[in-house]
Amino acid sequence: MELLVRDAPSEDLARVPGRARADGLAPAALEDVEQGSALALRLRHTLTEQRRREAELAALFDTASDLAGVRDVDAVLRAIVHRARMLLGTHVAYLSLNDDDAGTTYMRVTDGSVSALFQQVRLGMGEGLGGLVAQTARPYATPSYFDDERFDHTNPIDSAVRDERLVAILGVPLKVGSDVIGVLYAAERTSREFSPDEVALLASLADHAAIAIDTARLLTETRSALVELNAANDTIREHSAALQRAEQAHDRLTDLVLRGGDIPKVATAVSTVLGGGIVLHDPDGAELARIDVGPVAAAPDAVQRSRSSGRAVRQGENWVCAVLAGPEVLGSITLTGRPELADADRRLFERASVVTALLLLLHRTTAEAEDKVRGELVTDLLTGPARDRTGVLARARRMGLDPEATQLVLIAHNDELARERLAAAASRHATAAGGIAGVHAQHVVLVLPSTGELGAEHLARQLQTTTGSPVTVAASRPADGLDALPAAYAEAARTLEALFTLGRRGGGASPDELGFLGVLLGDRADVAGYVRATLGPVLDYDERRGTDLVGTLDAYFDSGTNLNRTGQALHVHANTVTQRLDRIGTLLGDGWQAPARALEIQLALRLRKLTGPEQL
Repeated sequence: MELLVRDAPSEDLARVPGRARADGLAPAALEDVEQGSALALRLRHTLTEQRRREAELAALFDTASDLAGVRDVDAVLRAIVHRARMLLGTHVAYLSLNDDDAGTTYMRVTDGSVSALFQQVRLGMGEGLGGLVAQTARPYATPSYFDDERFDHTNPIDSAVRDERLVAILGVPLKVGSDVIGVLYAAERTSREFSPDEVALLASLADHAAIAIDTARLLTETRSALVELNAANDTIREHSAALQRAEQAHDRLTDLVLRGGDIPKVATAVSTVLGGGIVLHDPDGAELARIDVGPVAAAPDAVQRSRSSGRAVRQGENWVCAVLAGPEVLGSITLTGRPELADADRRLFERASVVTALLLLLHRTTAEAEDKVRGELVTDLLTGPARDRTGVLARARRMGLDPEATQLVLIAHNDELARERLAAAASRHATAAGGIAGVHAQHVVLVLPSTGELGAEHLARQLQTTTGSPVTVAASRPADGLDALPAAYAEAARTLEALFTLGRRGGGASPDELGFLGVLLGDRADVAGYVRATLGPVLDYDERRGTDLVGTLDAYFDSGTNLNRTGQALHVHANTVTQRLDRIGTLLGDGWQAPARALEIQLALRLRKLTGPEQL
């Protein structure tokens, strides 16, 4: 009893019978001593268990108090893991949580761990002892982890456990309802059997941890819901204000158009509403109006992006919106000084582009009336001005055409576009180039000064950009004076048919650009020019050096491009033929033996024979 009062260790209690035996105590008295010692040990065990249960209850009570005032879930989880380690007297305690999105489990809190590898381990679902706990939603304990075959051993988790030198592990599930969200562990670096009481204690702590996590989740969701609700209220107010502002702006812009306002007035109104500089460009990038900003270059890439998306797009510090009439680009509007544009203002900017499109369409209607006059002149020019030569020439001069100058006739064609729309686009380009355009014999025809840069291929690209659809353009050779225009038109028409036959829709060409087809199509076949354009470098070389490389070419093609037969025909060795052909290749350039190029060369050789070298 004195030993119990002094809280002496159990070892001291167990030594009392031995000392009594050594002192020679009588058997009856010795039996009393042994019975008393046994009772004292049982009482001591009962007191120890009572103290342990009091400590566990105190820990659970402290944990419950932490949960009641939870603010920092990480601090609560650290406290729970630390208490688990202290109460179970293990070397290490830790807690892992599931990442459902990634399909993995990661370490959230550790206590007593010394391994960085162990603290950072991330495992696939179902791996290791924790995987078994998560799958079954039941506690599992192992006295020797590496000898236990009940769960799936993988290299990442085994390496981490080995690095931490753990042997015995107890894991209990963290459950929210029927869902397992993680596992709480207690682990020892030596072999150990965990008692049912220890399992129950760790399970109680795990329940508290699950409550802490779920409470934190609910608090987060509540805060998020409040934030979203406040944001929704702000959005509703902003949306209402934006709608009212947009309605007022739209009414103002529409009123300007209906009252006959011009493009600069509309640009001024848009600038005032959006509080930034405004620049309007036509489809070719020419400036139509500019308000409160210096010169700004057109941005074709941004216009195309806006056209494709149907929305205003950001270009550097500016915003660009295509002005569209259906798929057709009428121009573009650029907003400066507003690098950040709220969605409501962006929609207002886009609405301004719609009003601008309406204004441009009205202007185009006026221009189309003028184009009709030009179209009638085109018909008169292409059918021959002999009937009223004086009147036609006078009208041509009023339209800016010089009757004595050299002109080009070009035909633009697209099966998918309305002819009137294509004619309007062609008229704008013709006017810019100093010419006229109109519809004649179901063709959209342009008459342009031949000194300009608007060739067939260039015009085809520009019309495609303007209309958004591939356009085929055929050009005549230069026509000297207006009297030569009917023949030039017929030549352009034949060139157009040749382009269709060749499958070259969406491109442009003149008779000269079609090579030998141009010779066949033209009314004034320039055979000598074709031969010179095709064989010129070889002819010049022969003339300077006194050689006969042209003869070698003749023999080469006549022999079916066989070197030995060519050598026999020329009475030279095949190596000599090879050397001559190398020289010819240097003069004519790479690819001269390609099928299409070889055909043109052979045609030029044949025409040279037919016309005679002296004609070249």
